[in-house]
Amino acid sequence: MPAMVWREATSEKGVQFQEQGKHTMNGVIVVDKPPGKTSFDVVRDVKKALGTKKIGHTGTLDPLATGVLPLCINEATKLVQFLATDDKEYRATMVCGITTDTQDITGTITGRSEVHLTRNDVEAVIKEFTGTVAQKVPRYSACKYRGKPYYKWTREGLLLETPVRNVWVHDIVLEEIVCPAVTMRISCSKGTYIRTLCADMGDRLGCGATLSELRRIRSGRFSERDALSLDHAGDKEKARLISEHIIPISEALDDFTTISVCREVAEKIRDGYQPEIETFSKLCVPPVNKGAMVKIVTEYNQLVAVAEMLLSSEELPQAHEKGQAVKLMRVFNC
Repeated sequence: MPAMVWREATSEKGVQFQEQGKHTMNGVIVVDKPPGKTSFDVVRDVKKALGTKKIGHTGTLDPLATGVLPLCINEATKLVQFLATDDKEYRATMVCGITTDTQDITGTITGRSEVHLTRNDVEAVIKEFTGTVAQKVPRYSACKYRGKPYYKWTREGLLLETPVRNVWVHDIVLEEIVCPAVTMRISCSKGTYIRTLCADMGDRLGCGATLSELRRIRSGRFSERDALSLDHAGDKEKARLISEHIIPISEALDDFTTISVCREVAEKIRDGYQPEIETFSKLCVPPVNKGAMVKIVTEYNQLVAVAEMLLSSEELPQAHEKGQAVKLMRVFNC
């Protein structure tokens, strides 16, 4: 049997070559989700096109919504826990004077009222919904109770009491009012229900409101300009487009401080070694605080691990050599 020839190199498009004659696509692709499809539908379509089972997304979009949906492919699925916590930005349009059971225009209308709004009225309410905002989880949501999503309980006729959660709304910019429609740009934390925000704002305005259009324009570092439309492409075309636009794993975490290690240390980490201070004291560690998340890469910029610093870069030179330098959160084999 011929010996395997290992290459530590990464193509420009993020294909990680591991074994001569074989390759695995690892990285992040940003899909422009079309209306009418669930996030799961998009994942299923990409799995089929690539012939792979390991794909995860970093934040659910309702079927009504369009826009930025980052997908993590193969080894990059280990990134989901780090990317899913990113802040999001949306462009949303709500129709005032209408309420629905789902808080968006796809639901059953539950109320109508006359609308008499001024720009000052809307701007005043917007100010009330920035900062920490308490949201009641909608009954039509994927949040789970006893292992089953609330929307399934609701469709079965059981109207459960849902929990209230605090979210953070960084900013709301009023873009346009064409009564009864109000369009806003919203920057917020993960887990924010935009349709609930619209419904609550409608209640505060005294006329009720429901979400009619929603587009995610940013998820963390990924924006509309990164998003790839795959809706009208066949499987072969999808695979080609993905391979041309895939973002390498290490670049997906470009806001993490980078620590480079030699191949020998990289292989030890992949074999389970927890890096000690003695090892890190010999590296060029950029200024970084204790508790910060860092990415450990090879000289070829291949991602080896994501780790939490147990000491700051200033503390490392004075620390005991046999102590642990970082806590490994995820190790990557690509």
